[in-house]
Amino acid sequence: MQSSDFVTLNKIVRKLPSLVARLPRAIQGLRISNNTDPMKPVGLGLCVEQAAQTNPGGIAFIYQGRQYSYAEFNAWSNRIAHYLLKKGVQKGDVVAILLENRPELFACVTACAKIGAVNALINTSQRGKVLVHSINLVSPRAAIVGDELFEAYKEVKKDLSVPADGQLFMADTDTLSEPGRKPRGFENLASSVQMQPSSNPYTTYQVFSEDPCFYIYTSGTTGLPKAVVFNHGRFMKAYGAFGLSALQLDASDRMYVTLPFYHATAMAVCWGSVLAGKATLIIARRFSASRFWDEIRDNGATAFGYVGELCRYLMDQPAKPNDLDNKVRLMVGNGLRPSIWKDFKQRFGVDRVMELYGSSEGNIGFTNLLNFDNTVGVSPFPYAIVKYDKEAEAPIRNSKGFMVRADKGEAGLLIGEITPKTPFHGYTDPEKTEKCIFRDVFKKGDAWFNSGDLMRDIGFRHAQFVDRLGDTFRWKGENVSTTEVEHILDGYDRVSETVVYGVEIPNTNGRAGMASIRLECEPGQFDFEGLFNYLKSELPPYAIPVFLRISEGMETTGTFKHKKAPLKESAYHLDKQDNPVYVWLPRDNKYVQLTPEIEGKINNGEYRY
Repeated sequence: MQSSDFVTLNKIVRKLPSLVARLPRAIQGLRISNNTDPMKPVGLGLCVEQAAQTNPGGIAFIYQGRQYSYAEFNAWSNRIAHYLLKKGVQKGDVVAILLENRPELFACVTACAKIGAVNALINTSQRGKVLVHSINLVSPRAAIVGDELFEAYKEVKKDLSVPADGQLFMADTDTLSEPGRKPRGFENLASSVQMQPSSNPYTTYQVFSEDPCFYIYTSGTTGLPKAVVFNHGRFMKAYGAFGLSALQLDASDRMYVTLPFYHATAMAVCWGSVLAGKATLIIARRFSASRFWDEIRDNGATAFGYVGELCRYLMDQPAKPNDLDNKVRLMVGNGLRPSIWKDFKQRFGVDRVMELYGSSEGNIGFTNLLNFDNTVGVSPFPYAIVKYDKEAEAPIRNSKGFMVRADKGEAGLLIGEITPKTPFHGYTDPEKTEKCIFRDVFKKGDAWFNSGDLMRDIGFRHAQFVDRLGDTFRWKGENVSTTEVEHILDGYDRVSETVVYGVEIPNTNGRAGMASIRLECEPGQFDFEGLFNYLKSELPPYAIPVFLRISEGMETTGTFKHKKAPLKESAYHLDKQDNPVYVWLPRDNKYVQLTPEIEGKINNGEYRY
């Protein structure tokens, strides 16, 4: 880090005038996000109804040239809610949502939220065993399957625990005017809701802060995806803390979001902030670096959501004379690299970077409220950054058995205190929830959430993200569970042992997947093409290892854990190992053996990951 990254008193003082001007809405937002009344009606459904009441003619969504007013959208979700109630979906029931970014996704999510049903936001990249696991894990009462994901669903349908009468289909059309045709064995949701009432259901006022709103899937640190409980109270924290206190959008603002809405950054932070300002959400089906700024201009966007990888892709695009020709005044997201932070702001003329930090399951969050560079911002929640022993893979404890706070500027493990105001709801599996809790941290009987992330204190309660720990790494803006990928790799014929880890490629964000594999045959006899096709069918693209290292045996610790540190150190570099390395090159559909020439091109950025 640079010394200029430290937050000083002089820097704080210079920000005070802008902070004072925004103070009234900030106080309102903090009041909403810190609600402690467990019987006060709150939640996503109520936020939509309030937006429709105060700004009925305002544009709620823009999607591929189509516009939907708040009144129109609220009525649409109400019809879906009434229909689901008629089918027997009740508060607490789970509805699996398999839809890509489009208005139908938000209508279905809002309908379930109004009932008090839990939206299981399935990662749209999941296939095969992982998809089966994610759906069956939450025992859904129904599944709403978009035409775009129908084939993936159909492939595993026989292995799913979804009731036959709960399989609902949503055509990939403008379903308000063209419901489309349903496949056999499914009910056409768009057709079925047409005659339902458009009035607000009574159930909206029976939803409270502790009621689950979403299950958001995360790889966490081990194993297959876990379903994180994201309740309505947490949505209100995003609505209040990010929407009203930090971003402060208004009805004239338009936020462009290309991020997948099965993630909390898009669903809770971006959309929650739009709802708080009664602003407009511009929905992109998926990200395109070449079209990004054209769509920003065409739709008059004043803000956008991001992850660091997205920003790097935009910086990699050739500079254009009209790069500054946009109305964007702020961006919100996480993972913007310090190496491009200032250059990005200057090239595209973005004044405010609302970098944030949080996790779907965590009880702490940071927001760059004062718009400093190279920081995730400040946190209003009780947290600590403690000294961490990377070799022992554990926090350091002193002679009394308590953890030790890291010094200012020193990287350490971020932990969040578990209190009535900052609870840790964890996962659907209580055992996995307990594994994320540290006890007796600074005193007997206290409890703290283990974020699994290294942070650095840079002064005045501001922090700087350093790296992830454990058996998870981040690539393409997604968390990848090494254990999950190892499990899939171990299932392939003639692979006898696997270790998966993340390695850095120059000028990229996060870490690319690499697997050290021991084969039951010589490399020349192994079907690498078959392995790639197998991985493609079982894993989302971001989780497929970019590199394969052939190993004769795995080095382990005294407790038989694989030693990943030496593997991460040698990475894919041929001069640091004697074993063959294979690579999946961009726009290719196979593994090829890595040569010094190919390695040089990767390091020089000639292959764009």
